[in-house]
Amino acid sequence: MKLKNYIIICFTLLMVSSTFAQNSAQRIVNNVFKNSNVKNSSQEYFLTEFKFNSKFSDFGAFEYDGNIYFTSSRDEGSLVKHIDQKTNEPFLDIYVIDKDSNDTLVDHKSKLKGDVNTIFHEGSLTITKDGKTMYFSRNDFNKNELGTDDNLITHLKIYAASLVNDKWINIKELPFNGNNFSNVHPALNEDETKLYFSSDMKGSIGGSDIYYVDINVDGTFGNPQNLGNIVNTKNNERFPFINNNGKLFFASDGHSGMGMLDIYETVLDTNNNIIEVSNLGEPVNSAEDDFSFFINSDGLSGYFASNRTGGIGSDDIYAFNRIPPLKLEGTITDSNTNKPIQNAEVSLLDNEGLTINLVKTNENGYYEINIARDTVNNVTIKKDAYIEFKNQVSTKDIEINIKSITSQFVLIPKEKEEIIPIVKLNPIYFDFNQAEIKKESTQELDRIVNLMVNKYPHMVIKIESHSDSRGTPEYNHRLSEKRAITTYKYLVNKGVKSDRIVEYKGFGEQNLLNKCNPCSKEQHKLNRRTQFIIVDMN
Repeated sequence: MKLKNYIIICFTLLMVSSTFAQNSAQRIVNNVFKNSNVKNSSQEYFLTEFKFNSKFSDFGAFEYDGNIYFTSSRDEGSLVKHIDQKTNEPFLDIYVIDKDSNDTLVDHKSKLKGDVNTIFHEGSLTITKDGKTMYFSRNDFNKNELGTDDNLITHLKIYAASLVNDKWINIKELPFNGNNFSNVHPALNEDETKLYFSSDMKGSIGGSDIYYVDINVDGTFGNPQNLGNIVNTKNNERFPFINNNGKLFFASDGHSGMGMLDIYETVLDTNNNIIEVSNLGEPVNSAEDDFSFFINSDGLSGYFASNRTGGIGSDDIYAFNRIPPLKLEGTITDSNTNKPIQNAEVSLLDNEGLTINLVKTNENGYYEINIARDTVNNVTIKKDAYIEFKNQVSTKDIEINIKSITSQFVLIPKEKEEIIPIVKLNPIYFDFNQAEIKKESTQELDRIVNLMVNKYPHMVIKIESHSDSRGTPEYNHRLSEKRAITTYKYLVNKGVKSDRIVEYKGFGEQNLLNKCNPCSKEQHKLNRRTQFIIVDMN
């Protein structure tokens, strides 16, 4: 092609290089005093080695079916190398490797098979759940023809490819591309009804914005929709990724951050609307460019790229393991009416009594609050006209994959403060498929006997016994009834009058404390319990 030497190939949206970093230095000055919305992720994200990096640019890792797909400018082993004059590196191609491979040498033989890679740039990708369709970025290069705009600039477009006989073929340009702007970095939402991407099309708020298009049932695409100014800024937003919970992760140099391009996540309200964005903080972000975030469906591992100090190439891929935040949830009810209490304040306090976190219950008495792992947490519950409630919740030995624990609390109206003392009766637990009282449970039972016989001779209680979710509902109900009877007999035999235990009842698996499926041994253990409810103190 005669014009070949005069065509400018637009690729700065596709990759992030040290050139971009140098031009972005002023943003460090602009942002260094504005990073109040930066998360402390040091206890959540833990970086691990990604052994397949090269001395070139590597980014855009995407894991699917045991393989890692990524973008790289390496071209080791090729007889003919096509060099991009702007970066002095080979053009970007898509590679695929076995995640568990011990061979760290990734050369031209690992390039994606089929028709996706060309002599120009190919970049970030996403694959549908059925593994049959890939969306990817590429220079405007179709049927060996390089497209340009009126200024002889070649832009970037998003394409689709189909997997046929282990090769990605049948390349199709998506209909919302254009010749005068770039579309890059495709990403699918969880149910694959939307395709997100970055674009500098007309109408963008900044240099490049995050957009999405609807994917219709018949496979057609809707019109591009800009995500708006909560996400997009006057600068650049790139590399969108959506996790299983509908949260958008993206790279930006326009939000308050730690340096140049930083990775952000969206904060959603109860209707899944974006209400703000949050910087992921260290160690994911650095003073350099950080981008192309990906996390697996389990939420526990993933990848991102960076040109931070200490890498071996112009851009390197970093792997991470993640310990997800733990939340405490449940309902707060009135001790007299059992009705939910709205706007009760639930506070987590440190050992010095300072508030760490505070939330209020909703109209259903429900609360949800983030809680530290592997510690004993002090919980205080306050509500006008009710006695303040204090308790401790232990999160020690909670498994990593568990993301929430449940605690139900009961508040006593203040008008009974003088006549109803605060008495805490702890639950007792049972071995699997057993109804016998365990030796370690006798201490709590004997304490209850002492309270009822000696300290509060008018206290009346009821006994509620439960099972875990193993076994049939009918069997679990019978087993919980046996546990209730065993507990009742123990208290009566120790001196508690039978008429002061107004009810002893088994509930089987009706009232599980957690929402696990499947459950760990520890979660099953928490469900095999007998609880004691104070009915009257007069």
